[in-house]
Amino acid sequence: MKKPGKPPFSRAKDGDRRPPARNVPASPRNAGKPLAGSDAAFRRPAPDLAVIYGGHAVREALRANRRKCLDLFATAPALERLQAELADRDVKVHVVAPETLDARLGAEAVHQGLLLEARPLPALDITDIEVKSGLVLALDQITDPHNVGAILRTAAAFAVDGVIVTERHAPDFSGVLAKTASGGLEHAPLIEVVNLARALDQLGDAGFLRVGLDSEGSASLEDTVLSRPTVLVLGAEGKGLRRLTREKCDVLARLDMPGAIKSLNVSNACAVALTLARQALNQQA
Repeated sequence: MKKPGKPPFSRAKDGDRRPPARNVPASPRNAGKPLAGSDAAFRRPAPDLAVIYGGHAVREALRANRRKCLDLFATAPALERLQAELADRDVKVHVVAPETLDARLGAEAVHQGLLLEARPLPALDITDIEVKSGLVLALDQITDPHNVGAILRTAAAFAVDGVIVTERHAPDFSGVLAKTASGGLEHAPLIEVVNLARALDQLGDAGFLRVGLDSEGSASLEDTVLSRPTVLVLGAEGKGLRRLTREKCDVLARLDMPGAIKSLNVSNACAVALTLARQALNQQA
């Protein structure tokens, strides 16, 4: 594991961007005024681009500066609210009508007048995890973008050191997920692995306590003795943790609910688990 303080993220190369669209003026570095643009500039993105929409998601993508931001499609009022974030960013700006964004994203999408096309986040590996908070999340085939987005938002709020997902059973990290994460996608280090069981082996070898959240756990999470660093492993709703994932955990713990409802949505369960784990680790400090 890398020592605290070492920058974990590799930057995208400056040349890693698409050629500018024809007949569309590029924005200056200091975007003081909305640029003239047309709906014709609003085209389907290439497959290797992430589509991010919504006020918080777009603003944090620009602020965090972890990914290469290429084209911003915005209504004039929404663009006015982003002048500070655009001041030092080389992003091509297109002023479009709200209906153009509706046509692209669908009438149900709450885009708030903003859509950003950008490169995917830099790829991270297990070895890129920097132990700071002492907490990592591992998601065992949680595929619903709303749940994963909410988990990433919570992870960013708790400053977790990493969120591990599997490559084949995870949602696309843009669109609905990025909107639900409300900017958390840009701040929670995301690590995609081919094999979660192997990743848990690596974490165990690195000194992580592996705690699987399971309704059939032998002890409650509140009564479980945690050590720093800890990885909390969450399973998909309904399915829970897979057998091999359970076997790789050092402890299986449950969340005890005192009320009439005994189960929580996985994203809510994640928030409760992080709260309890953070309290337990802080008491040891």
